[in-house]
Amino acid sequence: MAPGRRPHTQRWAERIGSCDAFIVVTPEYNTAPPAALTNAIDYLYAEWGGKPVGYVGYGIFGAVMAVQKLRAQAGPLRMADIAPQVALSLREDFEAFADFRPQELHVAEVHGLVDELLAWAQALGPLRAASRAAA
Repeated sequence: MAPGRRPHTQRWAERIGSCDAFIVVTPEYNTAPPAALTNAIDYLYAEWGGKPVGYVGYGIFGAVMAVQKLRAQAGPLRMADIAPQVALSLREDFEAFADFRPQELHVAEVHGLVDELLAWAQALGPLRAASRAAA
């Protein structure tokens, strides 16, 4: 339940612990997020609790299945998984599958995701403060 003692794991825990909310940006490989992302999330516990998380996925189908797996991971870590999600298509949002050129609708979606994430972070502030005081 606690990060290891190695310097890089302590830095990771401190960095995540200092945040009030998260936007996870993920590709999709074989219907899942990259193993390194899953491992990085699983490596911590207390640092995630009481904080909202939103998702931006990219892939052939917008990484929808990868995000679903990340949503399942968020609950047991006591993260507040918010509904807005941005699903970027490699075919429609990337020129030649490489240069990022998002559709206009995604710009509005990102703004909506950030607005809701900030509202949740503010609403959950007292919970995070109580958790820190109890620790």
